[in-house]
Amino acid sequence: MDKKTFRKQCLAKLQKAEKNGRLNRNRKVLKRIDMIIRKYNPKSILFYLPMSHEVDVRPLFRRLRRDRKIYVPFMEGESFKLVQYRLPLKKKRFGIYEPMNSHFYLSKIDMAIVPVVGVDGRFRRIGFGKGMYDRFFGSLRQKPLTVFVQLAKCCTKKRITDDFDVMADIYITPEDITVRGKKDVDRIDHRRCGSHC
Repeated sequence: MDKKTFRKQCLAKLQKAEKNGRLNRNRKVLKRIDMIIRKYNPKSILFYLPMSHEVDVRPLFRRLRRDRKIYVPFMEGESFKLVQYRLPLKKKRFGIYEPMNSHFYLSKIDMAIVPVVGVDGRFRRIGFGKGMYDRFFGSLRQKPLTVFVQLAKCCTKKRITDDFDVMADIYITPEDITVRGKKDVDRIDHRRCGSHC
């Protein structure tokens, strides 16, 4: 199986999840994200503004904004930069909403909540194939704790990603939470919880 075939399978699975039990699935994932945030207590978090097949993380924003900095992507060319989440939002490329641009430059974030289409056996991200998250993460000097989130678990034990694809520390789905094991880790020593792919 290659990345393109796997992406297609995962998108079909996510479209199904979007129609069946979406609210319940979303609630479960939000509860788990909240648990991870409480555990690690990051001061700055990269979120995203969701598309229809992605976990809707916006309900967390109101509570978290009181004592944490919430950032979202602002598309620039082939990648994006971070801007602080604030209203109003405008619909941009790919039907994604964004806040207004900012000239503020952020050099470090503590945690990144990243939507995925799928995850491979190296705990790396399969996205839409545009490479925006890969380029953004590649530009960071210090990697944040990276949490992949998904409405329906779609992963393979096969290694189908490239070395430049973003790697997760934690993968959250309605089914479980998976933490990258010791064999793959070079930054954080976690034990696996939940079942792996």
